[in-house]
Amino acid sequence: MKVRILISPRPGILDPEGSAVAQALSELGYTEVTEVRAGRVIRLELDADDPEQARLRAVEMCEKLLANPVIEIYEIEIEH
Repeated sequence: MKVRILISPRPGILDPEGSAVAQALSELGYTEVTEVRAGRVIRLELDADDPEQARLRAVEMCEKLLANPVIEIYEIEIEH
């Protein structure tokens, strides 16, 4: 089963990469951009019997290794 994990800084946490991208876009004339939050995407292939089992394992992986729950949030998408 394919799993996609989107990880980004929590609201209120400084995001220097996002700020740099926002500034660069503004300088290029994209003044309609009001905020940028940079993050990362992790794709996994799991040997799981059902989507809920895959989601639970992905949550465990995020909590133990993939994300820092103190400063980051994550979303898990199961791709069928």
